[in-house]
Amino acid sequence: MKKVAFLTLGCKVNAYETEAMQQQMEAAGYTVVPFEEAADIYVINTCTVTSIADKKSRQMIRRAKRMNENAVVVAAGCYVQTDPEKVKADTGADIIIGNDQKSRIAELIAAGTSAVQDSDSLLEYETLSISTSENHTRAFMKIQDGCNQFCSYCRIPYVRGRERSRAPEAVTEEARRLAEAGFKEIVLTGIHLGAYGKDLGKKDALIDVIEQIAEIPGVERIRLGSLEPGTITEENVERLAAVKELCPHFHLSLQSACAATLKRMNRHYTPQEYERAVELLRIHFDHPAITTDVIAGFPGETEEEFAETLANLRKWKLFQTHIFKYSRRAGTRADKMKDQVPEVIKTERSRKLAELNEINMQAYLEEYIGRTAEVLLEEVQEDAGAVVTGHTKEYIEVQLPVTAGKPGEIVKISLSPEMIRHSVQNET
Repeated sequence: MKKVAFLTLGCKVNAYETEAMQQQMEAAGYTVVPFEEAADIYVINTCTVTSIADKKSRQMIRRAKRMNENAVVVAAGCYVQTDPEKVKADTGADIIIGNDQKSRIAELIAAGTSAVQDSDSLLEYETLSISTSENHTRAFMKIQDGCNQFCSYCRIPYVRGRERSRAPEAVTEEARRLAEAGFKEIVLTGIHLGAYGKDLGKKDALIDVIEQIAEIPGVERIRLGSLEPGTITEENVERLAAVKELCPHFHLSLQSACAATLKRMNRHYTPQEYERAVELLRIHFDHPAITTDVIAGFPGETEEEFAETLANLRKWKLFQTHIFKYSRRAGTRADKMKDQVPEVIKTERSRKLAELNEINMQAYLEEYIGRTAEVLLEEVQEDAGAVVTGHTKEYIEVQLPVTAGKPGEIVKISLSPEMIRHSVQNET
């Protein structure tokens, strides 16, 4: 049996697609091994969200070529989609597979053939599915692809194509299979999750499918991927709050908390509208965890604009902010904008945002001390002194004695400071 190794770069959608490709290769008779091991085939599922992601994609493709010069190296995904022939020439990949071709991976590898469609022709939702997950306790499930937003800094619409949704019956069928396999938590993901169902002509499709998944026996938690502020309306939040299985953890995309900067970014909301979305979530959920992402040093961002972002983040007191320095992307409007911010200023602004993030995060966590929480146990870590780690419904990471239970179980505990762990994931 030939051995195949996979490496995923980038988002949770990529991670889901890698799992789907792995299961296809296993069904075709291949043995999946860790990427660090010797393999006959290496598959790198690439990312292009930043220039750093491009660089990492090139590095890992070339690394695979060095690991086994006789192996077949396959480059797949978003970075491949940017310029297929150039990627192949620059990296030496043997086979390149674009988005919406991953469902054919076993066939393409067997034929030694590459396949990349132009992003403008990516109009149908690609059929990919999984029956299990490497996580073993929490299963990610992709239900949407593509984006119509065209933010001025982003290439994703050009590599993922337009918004398209998975059929609701396919979503619930996969959720049922995963629940039967023992997964208690389902995480719904997509490139623009809040747009789910719009291309199907269904206004409330996302909430409809959440309610349907909640009725499946064995599903005890439903978690959502990133949402846009416009998704958070009074009507939507009232329906979401009525789903007891829904985790009160919302990643509400932001990028900047300054009105002028948001306009240059072509983001379709204002700080006031974002604040209203935060208020609605806090009205209808008990102390929800609201996380976000912010770009430091977007072109033209003045000291006054950055101060506005800091002031709003200080006021909103979100649980966690993922911070990224602005990265120029060829082919985007932002790349051609005047007043590009020097790297040293971007670094300093990232530092200030990280400091505020630490303050806000500690304040949020302190409010949970002494509260009773449900923790999904996920992993035993012997090197940490025989402890088991897991997450609350708010996605607070918790560390408990290994005697607390087995991975896959949900236990109720009173949170103490010693139990709570946290990590800050910032690109500074």
